[in-house]
Amino acid sequence: MENIIKKMNLDTYLSLEEIPDLDLYMDQVIQLFENKYADTKRNEDEKVLTKTMINNYAKGKLFFPIKNKKYSKGHVILISMIYQMKTALSINDVKQTLDKLNNKITEDEFNLQNLYKSYLHLLDSNVNMFTENMEEQVEEIKNEVAMLENKDEEYLQQFLLIAAFTNMSNFYRRAAEKIVDELEQDEKED
Repeated sequence: MENIIKKMNLDTYLSLEEIPDLDLYMDQVIQLFENKYADTKRNEDEKVLTKTMINNYAKGKLFFPIKNKKYSKGHVILISMIYQMKTALSINDVKQTLDKLNNKITEDEFNLQNLYKSYLHLLDSNVNMFTENMEEQVEEIKNEVAMLENKDEEYLQQFLLIAAFTNMSNFYRRAAEKIVDELEQDEKED
């Protein structure tokens, strides 16, 4: 399990210091993400970020409008958050989640960098919680498989780990979707 956790590169994220203060062209944004998240890809053919993805995010208004075909530090922060959220939520849910934030950025001069610092702090905390929980799951599954008295213990452990992890993933995704639904309901009431 330690080897799997190490290969997952859970502590890979764009820090504020790694995001340039000057505006970037799309190709530079893509290169920044490709360089940073290269080790998190499942295989070499996988793309972290493409022009099509960024154009779709812009057309879908997932982030506030760009100026002169350049992306600010705020855009890169939002693209980083979109990159993380889109693996679990639909693009519509991501948009719903970011709508009010985008409005705050453009209308209230909201300090997105402070929010991103909090986001990164929680990300670090989540990595620690995940690692601890994973160790507990492995022990529990070993005990369960031992009671089955079957010769193919390694496969059964792997099977149950996959099942348990997908269950937990679904629980968290469904909880996030419920919160997105609440955001939508709150907007309708306003």
